[in-house]
Amino acid sequence: VWADQGYEGPLTGRDTKTILGLTVEIVYRQPGQKGFQVLPRRWVIERTLAWISRRRRCARDYERLPQHHATMVHWAAIIHMTRRLARLPQHQPQDPKQPL
Repeated sequence: VWADQGYEGPLTGRDTKTILGLTVEIVYRQPGQKGFQVLPRRWVIERTLAWISRRRRCARDYERLPQHHATMVHWAAIIHMTRRLARLPQHQPQDPKQPL
């Protein structure tokens, strides 16, 4: 699991590996870095949150219970992945002289 340098919570220790079976890696800025630069692996969570927020019920806090919101996030992920899987592959015209 990758986490931002702002997260230095209790789950960053050795207990995470034994309790959850996960390794938490904190992504830090490069020494001497000034201004904005994309950090490794940080874009993954930003992109995922953007995909989830495209769904109306995930963009605002409409749900009364946290379990309902978690269900809406799961549905948003399912919708996104099924649409990605349903895309037809782009067929390139194949040169008959080239082997398969």
